[in-house]
Order: sequence, then structure tokens, then C-alpha cells
Amino acid sequence: MKPLKNSKKILVEDGKNFKLSHYPSNEPLHYKDEASIKKALSDYRETISDLQEKLYASGKHSVLIILQAIDAAGKDSCIKHVMSGVNPQGCSVSSFKAPNKEELSHDFLWRTYKQLPERGKIGVFNRSYYEEVLICKVHPEYILSQNIPGVEETKYINEKFWKNRYRAINEMERHLVKNGTIIIKIFLNLGKDEQKKRFIERIDVPEKQWKFNLTDVKERQYWKAYQQAYNDMIMHTSTKHAPWYILPADNQWVSRAAMGQILLEHLQSLNLSFPANNEADKALIAKARIELIKEK
Repeated sequence: MKPLKNSKKILVEDGKNFKLSHYPSNEPLHYKDEASIKKALSDYRETISDLQEKLYASGKHSVLIILQAIDAAGKDSCIKHVMSGVNPQGCSVSSFKAPNKEELSHDFLWRTYKQLPERGKIGVFNRSYYEEVLICKVHPEYILSQNIPGVEETKYINEKFWKNRYRAINEMERHLVKNGTIIIKIFLNLGKDEQKKRFIERIDVPEKQWKFNLTDVKERQYWKAYQQAYNDMIMHTSTKHAPWYILPADNQWVSRAAMGQILLEHLQSLNLSFPANNEADKALIAKARIELIKEK
């Protein structure tokens, strides 16, 4: 397996001078045909499952996977194909839609902070607090419903406002990392033509029509604005402790395999093992075994 998590093709450790346009959405990475990709992904899942048990048993680290993407990029399928082999007790998936009344009455990080994985578990965020610098940046009028002091009109939602949000995100992620959370941030980079193709497929295939939303098509009008928002997000929030991975998403099997491999390599880097018993514990266990054997 060719290492991937440190590959310059996808890793952005320092967002300075970042340009999303430099990352093609149809890059095959090191993967070949679909059959070999599926085989690799199957192998990844098996090893991830074994490592997750050790992660849970050790109880020292948690893993947070953040998935962000334009509509139809394949977030749900990535979660399904990568996480399907993990014990459900050791994994959680949280999806974030438009905030409700209670969530709007708190700061923009509150609703996601509640869903962070505890030590020993893997948590997946399908969208996240990054929506607050994505859809809210494309549609700044959404910010007004948050009742932030001094932000009564969109004219106050300026560059300084966004920099403060990026700073808040970076500080929170730094805090999480210092307390044992491994943060894996993945942007599924889907091309505009491929998105159109997937939308048409959702319309034409009856089994997929439930996925189609007219709002998704309307949002295509803001394609350039979204691409700039994603560019700014990655530029301002890619850090050494919590970098972004830009995964090509035109080929869904490539993005699925890449996500699985990145998760696997991060888990392997922790050098996980089951907790070892000290001599006193071993003696007690040996005694318990003798008692169980004698039991009638």
C-alpha cells in the first residue's frame, strides 16, 4: 500500500497561498481499476475494525472525521463504504442540517461540540461547523437569524467577521488535538460537470429520486461563490495539527478508498495495543481462572 496521508497530492498542512483550482477533481491518485480499489477498500475496513477495538480498549484517543463537500459529492456513500465494518458501539455519525431554534440560541460551535466522539471512539461529521463559513458565507443573510450582538445587518458581516470565525475554529481544533482527538478533515472535490451528471441520474433513476432536491439545483447558480468559500475555508483552517485532505470525487471509488486509507494510516500512527495487565492483576486473573475451573 503506497502511503497516502502525507501525500502532497491531497494534503494541505499550510493553507497559505492555497488554490483549490490546483487540485483536479478527476485525479486517480495511485489507484488503478475499480476491482482493485474495491479489494483495497475491503482490506482497509478489516484492519480499521481491528484497530478500532484497540482504540476503544486503550481509551486514550478519539478520532473525528469531518466531511465537507458540495451537493452530490458522495459524503453518505463514503461513510457507508468506509465505516460499515466498524463495531457500531465504537462509531457514531452525526449529520448537520439547517440549525433549529435551540441551536440558533447558542454560539455556532455549540451544536457540533455536543456530538464530539469520546475517547476510544470514532466520530464522523457529515457536514459540520464549517457550514458556518460555507453556506453562511455564500448566503450571509442566514447569519442574521443567529442574533449576534452588533450584527444586525449583512453589512457588518465583513472580512473581519469571517477571520474571527476561522480563528475560533482553529482554536477549538487545537484544543481538541491537545486533549487526544485525531482530526481528519476531508473535502470531497467534485467537478461541476460530474455534479450535473449525478443530479440527472437522481431524476432518471426511480430508486434515487428521493435524494433529489430542487434546492440543490438552485444552489448550482452559486457554484463560483461556493468554490471561493471552500478555497477560503481551506486556506484559513488548514493547520499542521488539523490539516485538510482534498480528495478527488469525480470517481466515487477513488474518494472512498482514499478516505479509508487515510483513516487507516492515522490509526496505525497511534501504535495502538490492548492494555497490558500488571503483575498484581495477572495474579488475580490466574486466581479467578482456578476458581472458575473448580466451580461445580
